[in-house]
Amino acid sequence: MEYRVAGFSFGIMAQGELLEKMGNLKPFETDGPSQEGHIFDLVQVEALDQPEGEALFCTDDGPDFPEITIWKLAEGYFFQMRPLPGRPVAVFLHVFEDFTKARMQLMGTDDCFGLNNALMLLYAFSTAREGALEMHSSVVMHQGKGYLFLGRSGTGKSTHSRLWLRNIPDTELLNDDNPILRVMPDGSARVYGTPWSGKTPCYKAKDVPVGAIVRIEQAPENAIRRHRTLEAYASIMASASAFRPFAELSDGWHHTLEALAGSVPCYTLRCLPDDAAALLCHKTVHG
Repeated sequence: MEYRVAGFSFGIMAQGELLEKMGNLKPFETDGPSQEGHIFDLVQVEALDQPEGEALFCTDDGPDFPEITIWKLAEGYFFQMRPLPGRPVAVFLHVFEDFTKARMQLMGTDDCFGLNNALMLLYAFSTAREGALEMHSSVVMHQGKGYLFLGRSGTGKSTHSRLWLRNIPDTELLNDDNPILRVMPDGSARVYGTPWSGKTPCYKAKDVPVGAIVRIEQAPENAIRRHRTLEAYASIMASASAFRPFAELSDGWHHTLEALAGSVPCYTLRCLPDDAAALLCHKTVHG
């Protein structure tokens, strides 16, 4: 099957009825490659040879986050992914050196998790030089523009989106966890819905120009301020999906971050989880 996300297309060859279970992918089905190009092919196989020796890198995001371990191979990279630390492995993934081809072994413990996370990794790698970033963000659309809410897990990104939906007319949720933020060829920025939206099922093949990026921080009162360029760069980078071991891709990611920080209004909103916070944010970033 062929899919298109944020303008880029990719192919999946999976066994059995797995793709039929993946309702999150349905809105992104397409008949052929997009104008931006076909970025990768992922093939499910029966078994992969596991690497020997010490791992190159292992995530350490805490007990409530997936665990990803990475090995460097003679031909590419090998990934092992668990839904949570200490849980059974869900997927092995062998990615070839240019990130355009990959083989996947699903372990039968959580195949939907395995396929979704393999796709997210491949997408981040194969678009690193194409001006695209996977963001850990909740996004709303309002009057033709997209507003991204960033922050650490538990700080209230999804809550703030819900407050906009409740208080700001003509607002729609685009994605609640993993949108794609792109710098377009003309230098403008757009945000796209994706098949990956965390715990909120919101899988929309829609996109809008970016109106603003807002970092949410909990505070005893509501206040908002705009970032200077360097602070905007750091704020966006902290919520973008990128892996330190991949130095060959870092130039692409940093070029995209620089373009966004210099062109998109970025703010920090220190706030309570109340209606007044949403109204203050809307008045500042939209008005």
